[in-house]
Amino acid sequence: MPPGRSNARAQGFTLIEIMVVVVILGIMAALVVPNIAGRQEQAQRTAVESDLNALANALEFYRLDNFTYPSTEQGLRALVEKPSGYPEARRWKSGGYLRRLPDDPWGTSYQYLSTGERFELYSLGADGQEGGEGGAADIAFEGN
Repeated sequence: MPPGRSNARAQGFTLIEIMVVVVILGIMAALVVPNIAGRQEQAQRTAVESDLNALANALEFYRLDNFTYPSTEQGLRALVEKPSGYPEARRWKSGGYLRRLPDDPWGTSYQYLSTGERFELYSLGADGQEGGEGGAADIAFEGN
């Protein structure tokens, strides 16, 4: 064979080799995708639970300083800026109890209800409406 010339036979993949690779990729995707799909919902739920715990802790610090939780009307905003109205936040901590209020993983504000002695925090879930099932179910946290 003269120098600089390679084997005349074409170098490449046969149709059968390509089909085998595509089948293997298809099998791998069929096994992996269902496992990953369920993880996103679980990760979102974990993020909500973490946010609700952080909000509940901030509400406890607020109560320790002001002897009551913010009213439902004052809302969670009382953790970021000094609230007006009743009950008065006489010993509100300068700088607040949180830097900012988080939204749930679906971009909706967390909901807050208070009796002054007890509170409830919740996310409306993926559908943004009360109630729901599965990933759309509300996720709640009751304090005190």
